[in-house]
Amino acid sequence: MSKTRKKVKLNGLDRFLIGIIILLLVSGPIVIVYSKSVLSKSNIEVERIKNKIEKQETINESISMKINELASLSNIQDIAKEQGLSYQYDNILVVK
Repeated sequence: MSKTRKKVKLNGLDRFLIGIIILLLVSGPIVIVYSKSVLSKSNIEVERIKNKIEKQETINESISMKINELASLSNIQDIAKEQGLSYQYDNILVVK
């Protein structure tokens, strides 16, 4: 007794759906790998920018400290003495 196989005929819609499923199964992993690659590149760029920001903040703090040193009253008095100026307390007005 031999078994006879029935051939199933696929219509256009069935072929289309099978093609879409195969396309999704093949392209899915490719899209996932590509998106992770793009995400990794973005993370690397974010880290570079963070490093630049940290360096710039360090430079800004250093400059701010220099400004505070140069703007200190003792430094101003030393420079005034070098220029031949004097500090007169009775000429100081306090504004409230």
